[in-house]
This record gives sequence, C-alpha cells and structure tokens, in this order.
Amino acid sequence: MKTTKFKSAITGLLLLFLGLGTIAFSPKLGLDSYEIYLNDKLIMKQFVNQPLNLRTLQLDKASPQDLLWIKYNHCTTKNGSGSKRSIVLKDDKGHELKEWQFADNGTENKPMKVSVEELLQFEKEHANHLISMYYKSKELPGAELLAYLQR
Repeated sequence: MKTTKFKSAITGLLLLFLGLGTIAFSPKLGLDSYEIYLNDKLIMKQFVNQPLNLRTLQLDKASPQDLLWIKYNHCTTKNGSGSKRSIVLKDDKGHELKEWQFADNGTENKPMKVSVEELLQFEKEHANHLISMYYKSKELPGAELLAYLQR
C-alpha cells in the first residue's frame, strides 16, 4: 500500500513539473506587444520586455508621403485593442512635442497611422534632441516607449 501511494505521489509531482515546465518556456504569453509598419511593410516587432536599445526607427529611406502604422496589442483585452489610444512624441528632456489621438474600436485592433512627413518635420525642428515615440491608452496611462527616431 505504501508503494502505491509513493508511486501516485511521484506521478503527481512529475505531472506538476511537466506542466510548470511547459508554462515556463512560453515567454510571449501574457505580454503586451506592438508592431510598426512603414506603409504595409513590417519594420519593427517588439514585446515590451525587450531591451530599449533595439527600439530605433530609421526614417532615412522613408518618403514624406509614407505612413507609419503602429499596432499595439494589449494582453489584457479581448481583441488586443486599447481605448483612448494615442501616440506621443517627446524630446530628450521629456517635453511633449505632439500627440495624435485615435478613435476607439471595440471589435478590431486597427493600426494607428502617423504621417512620416510630420515625423521628419519634428526631427528637423529638434535636430539637436533625441526624439522618442510613446504609446498610451486608458489601459496603459503611464505610456510605453515604442522607439527613438533616427535619421
């Protein structure tokens, strides 16, 4: 009888460790992420836990007619879309330069589109400063750094 209980306990522990091991190696589960496109071409895909040094947007090959599409996916919402979404540009001192606000869409996570021409103009006007792009929403009021702009 003792060996039966011992085998059951060992089997239970083994199943528990297998289950925990499976969950432990799912690094993208439960993390916010975002994608940035230049028109319809993916140029950056990030999960919020990746290092900041990878988050540089190079706009030197973009033309003023192009659009930057930003699609932020919240892990806590059904369709990934946030509410009261906006994209914010800041200088290296934290001063807000521009904020674009986007309509809520409860059924689909539509990309937020920003004119490259406007971004290039801000880069030109603030040439001596590092410009950063942030995403904020009702679900993320503190704002998330998306990328630094670089020419």
